[in-house]
Amino acid sequence: MNHAEIEVYTDGGCLGNPGPGGWAFVLRADNGKFEKEASGFEAATTNNRMELRAVIEALEVCKQYKPKHIVINTDSQYVKNGITSWIKKWKINGWRTASKSPVKNKEYWVALDALNEQLPIQWNWVKGHAGVADNERCDQLVRQAMENGA
Repeated sequence: MNHAEIEVYTDGGCLGNPGPGGWAFVLRADNGKFEKEASGFEAATTNNRMELRAVIEALEVCKQYKPKHIVINTDSQYVKNGITSWIKKWKINGWRTASKSPVKNKEYWVALDALNEQLPIQWNWVKGHAGVADNERCDQLVRQAMENGA
């Protein structure tokens, strides 16, 4: 099945940082005719890892549909700025930050970078907890994953 245009909302969270965490995405295609939601849990993680995991999980699903265009909506400046700006210098600097520290969550950034290279993605930042329905739904799914441990 092909879906030319896919819009995705993602979110991740953590109870404590580090602590038990959850990730989620809401995917819509064909002007809302196709929808998919998914979420997951990690027992000991960080908020940033869960934000990254949500996007990676969503893009792995998108890849199956061979889309012509994907819009990723994230409420994480860390994810948006990391993949659209910071990652270029991290790679040049051998996965080190401007302060020469190793990039945190490198394995997730490497996976996300590979997906970003393979897929036609537009990256958008959305304000969290601002009444955006699909972003609010992701937040709800993340909370459920953290509370239920699944």
